[in-house]
Amino acid sequence: MPRTSRRTSVFTESLIREMTRVAQKHGAINLSQGFPDFNPPQAILDAAKAEMDTDHHQYAITWGAPPLRAALAEKIARCTGQACDPDANLIVTCGATEAMMVAVMTATDVGDKIGLFSPFYENYSADAILSGVTPVFAHLHPPDYTFDPAELRRVFASGIKAFVLCNPSNPCGKVFTRAELRQIAALAEEFDVWIITDEVYEHIVFAPHQHVYFSTLPGMAERTLMCSSLSKTFAITGWRLGYVCASPSVVAQGRKVHDFLTVGAAAPLQHAIVAGLKMPASYYAGLATEYAERRDIFLGYLDRTGLGYTRPQGAYFVMLDVSPFGYANDVEFAHWMTKEIGVAPVPGSVFFHTPEHRYVRLNFAKKHETLHAAGERLLKLQRG
Repeated sequence: MPRTSRRTSVFTESLIREMTRVAQKHGAINLSQGFPDFNPPQAILDAAKAEMDTDHHQYAITWGAPPLRAALAEKIARCTGQACDPDANLIVTCGATEAMMVAVMTATDVGDKIGLFSPFYENYSADAILSGVTPVFAHLHPPDYTFDPAELRRVFASGIKAFVLCNPSNPCGKVFTRAELRQIAALAEEFDVWIITDEVYEHIVFAPHQHVYFSTLPGMAERTLMCSSLSKTFAITGWRLGYVCASPSVVAQGRKVHDFLTVGAAAPLQHAIVAGLKMPASYYAGLATEYAERRDIFLGYLDRTGLGYTRPQGAYFVMLDVSPFGYANDVEFAHWMTKEIGVAPVPGSVFFHTPEHRYVRLNFAKKHETLHAAGERLLKLQRG
């Protein structure tokens, strides 16, 4: 029999999704995969139910139902201060996962290089492999996850075609400062590089930190392919609704990639989420406040364990240093923790380019009672 493709043999199945299955097997509290355990706002649920009685059950326009693109364009313009044409600047995708793939395949050719920060969301390396491009890494250095400007310059000077920026960052919770983003922008302009941003946690940012949309920096609107989703903002990770926002010439190319990858996202859900996008600005402020409360509940328990961690500035993850337990392999530790402690993490090594086994990632996008229950179990990790 012929062999299968080399590209699918050089990366593994998602460890994040695997840990969800391990959690289910052992009856553990699942703090691995990044989804909430609470429902979306009632207005969105009501809209989804109402959509089942409409005729929106066939293909929508491949790059997005017009009402959704109109609502997205209005929201993006309000948040960024930049005009957004729903007919020229947007592609609605099957989650930010597809949005990132569309962006990478639109911006790069097979054989190109693409820049990534390490640690990175695990999908990015798979996106590079599937797109036939070679990743080149710059490092974010724990515990503050700052970058070395000289190293980053070397990455841009290596001949990369595009650079991926996750802000706020999954997995480390870093929110890049305006000064840091300006350094990246200056390099992008100097070396003529596309910037592909993953901004799915744009509204989960903790004071005093502020989210700066990369496209709003001088000269970056035409150079940026902004990827985002509605999953995290509205607690609808299973709806798989994302988007790419870019200049008209880029979108025209990206729509072709999207069309042949998936045709389009679920039509009734595209119409239903318009109700969420019409929520007032106070919804987004409340979202950040609610997640800050969840973060503080959870970190209170981590403080009692005596283990080290970096306080998240945004997103809803925390990287916990479990090196005191002496495990050489963080995957082995994660399985032990799930079985014996009853809380499932993600092995941190999946996020790093270089061998790194000190960390596990935990997700605090949970009800307060879930966080308290998980916290009580995590106290079994307490160091004397």
